[in-house]
Amino acid sequence: MKKFVVRYGAMRSLGVVECDAETARGFFHGVKAIVRTARGLEAATILCETNDEKIAQIPNLTSPTTFVRRADESDEYELQKIKANEKDEFERCLKIIRRMKIEMTLVRVERVFGGERVVVYYVADGRVDFRELVRALAAEFQTRIEMKQIGVRDETKLLADVGDCGREVCCNTYLVAMPPVSMKMAKLQKATLDPTKVSGRCGRLKCCLRYEYDFYNELQSASPAINETVGTPAGRGKVVALELFAQRVVVELEDGGRQSFAVDELDRRRRSPRRDHSENDGENAERGSNDRRSKRRFQPRDDENAAKETPKAPDDASN
Repeated sequence: MKKFVVRYGAMRSLGVVECDAETARGFFHGVKAIVRTARGLEAATILCETNDEKIAQIPNLTSPTTFVRRADESDEYELQKIKANEKDEFERCLKIIRRMKIEMTLVRVERVFGGERVVVYYVADGRVDFRELVRALAAEFQTRIEMKQIGVRDETKLLADVGDCGREVCCNTYLVAMPPVSMKMAKLQKATLDPTKVSGRCGRLKCCLRYEYDFYNELQSASPAINETVGTPAGRGKVVALELFAQRVVVELEDGGRQSFAVDELDRRRRSPRRDHSENDGENAERGSNDRRSKRRFQPRDDENAAKETPKAPDDASN
């Protein structure tokens, strides 16, 4: 038996199907197949052949998917028919939402290939009571209705086409899970901090800022920190700037000049003898201070000793 990774649905979910070698003959990337999932019959696209070791590394893998058959001409015709009716079904659903005055933004209406259900994707600020809406849509489409609330990033995944780079947006091509992205990643990669340039079509930070972050982290760990004192071929100095991708640093030398050096040229060894000597001096000073405090605690003061040892002078009046 052979196993293949397939992609299906508007949200581009991933699944794994299994079939015999005879059925799998001629399977390659892009071949259409009909599979059965928890939602019913789905039209899927074969991505690649896989094995158990690779399957364990696939994130967000959906519930077990069963291979039904390879898509034929009748299936292709049915897919084209479903796609052609999407706009009309969207308008019918939108009309019902407006009539009921429900505060939600309709994003997409997806009809599952087998007709078992219609999935309604929407965006809303909070929870929406759509019980009456579901009954109205079920009567309109004569099938089961599934309401799915999504965020702005998933909305872009369903609707966006081309990003600022001139290519199709990543979330609408191959990304399955949205990676977490922070402004720290943009700062580390020396990217501009202009929100209009680091934000994607969804208005959030671009997913591509996450791609090279681990690599930049490795470069940073191999480089000295800002203000660290290092040795260079031109003498010792302090690091004032980093060029992570080029693996070079700008060092302000002790004589006041600045030069750029490769990371491999630097001597990052610390002056340990001076540090150890100062630590010993500190320990000796603290120990001596403790000894002096102990002596003052258990020995009488000098003025008391003087009073005991010095005899009292005679009184002139008595003479």
